[in-house]
Amino acid sequence: MLYCFKFSEDLGIDKSMFIKPKTFHLTVLMLKLWNKDRVNAAVEVLKSISSKVMDALDNRPIFIRLKGLELMRGSLAKARVLYAPVEEIGDDGRLLHACQVIIDAFNEAGLVLEKDATQKLKLHATVMNARHRKSKSRTRKLDSFDARGIFKQYGSEEWGEYIIPEAHLSQRFVFDESGYYHCCASIPFPENKKAD
Repeated sequence: MLYCFKFSEDLGIDKSMFIKPKTFHLTVLMLKLWNKDRVNAAVEVLKSISSKVMDALDNRPIFIRLKGLELMRGSLAKARVLYAPVEEIGDDGRLLHACQVIIDAFNEAGLVLEKDATQKLKLHATVMNARHRKSKSRTRKLDSFDARGIFKQYGSEEWGEYIIPEAHLSQRFVFDESGYYHCCASIPFPENKKAD
């Protein structure tokens, strides 16, 4: 499904603020991996918890639904980040349990900053982010945008249902040949096996 948004400079909206479809993802946790040792440690942590994550998912595929829009914080008139909330289809908590296994492992390994370690998981798919705005002059006014019109038109939109095939340790600002974030490591999630 393709959605077109009308851009308006007076609302502070620019097309560069929208997340590129090729980089669309769910955010579980932000890690601060400022050197190769920390990246290598994170890779080992992710690989080491693969079986625990599969157990948390009950070795069954996980499907999600993206529906509506929400603000990360602030007001609609001065929005900074818009995201699509994630709803687990079946609502049995397996996805959140698997995410908690991942979060706990990275916390225990000391790869999460203290201020981030206490944050509550808000599983989401970012749609717009004012920080991504490409502008020659960054002013305080450009740190936000007016999202009232977007919410009015798309605030309860159903964006679709998806299977989650894997968990990625992705590197920001570095991209692979497909245009997606560079994958430092990944672990598979259970597959959706079709009956013959």
